[in-house]
Amino acid sequence: MRLIPAIDLRAGRCVRLYQGDFAAETRYEVEPHELLMRYRGLGARWLHVVDLDGARDGAQANRIAILDLASQRAVKLQVGGGLRDAATVDQLLRAGVTRAVLGSLAIQDPRTTRECLARFGSDAIVLAFDVRLDPQGVPRCATHGWRQQSEVALWDAVERYVEHGLQHVLCTDVARDGAMQGPNVELYAEAARRHPQIEWQASGGVRHAADLAALATTGAAAAISGRALLDERITREELVPFLPDA
Repeated sequence: MRLIPAIDLRAGRCVRLYQGDFAAETRYEVEPHELLMRYRGLGARWLHVVDLDGARDGAQANRIAILDLASQRAVKLQVGGGLRDAATVDQLLRAGVTRAVLGSLAIQDPRTTRECLARFGSDAIVLAFDVRLDPQGVPRCATHGWRQQSEVALWDAVERYVEHGLQHVLCTDVARDGAMQGPNVELYAEAARRHPQIEWQASGGVRHAADLAALATTGAAAAISGRALLDERITREELVPFLPDA
């Protein structure tokens, strides 16, 4: 399992939200490019970048900052937030982004999502499903920067695209994101059991190296971490097993 550091952008600045709440923002006084180079220096090959304004409003408000990161070619980028059509995906990929992350689109517009998988190839597309557990423990998908809750179960959402070559799925347990309470290991283990052919990316709740080790046992291909790395809660030595170039 590899670690993919995350950079969340709001108004061009690096921030973290608590459980997706835009009113519960922590701003970090570090420039996006500086953070990219820090993570590259640790040995990261990939970076996960989220346009939070885009996720909420459907327009790429942080496009300039993202294109600047993509132009560095220092690491491979997967970028999400506000990608609502194939044309926007095409523009990002042409600008140097390696993978486009489709979230709300995958729930609300399966036709366009399938078009993106066919047109750009399954390795260039990540479907991101942000979930909350219902009272029965079923993970159900949220959209629009987690502000809208759907009744679509994660398993049904994934099943829509399996026959269309779906390869990469990023799953975030919203309740764990930014809360520093540990990841939902059981959720990702079940995801890997149900769809072992998919390269699952586990997101939300990573606090320390032990959490990464626990996620590695689930069958997840990657773990996304933002706050734990920003706050330097994991030492360079502890990161070595999860960063190929460390």
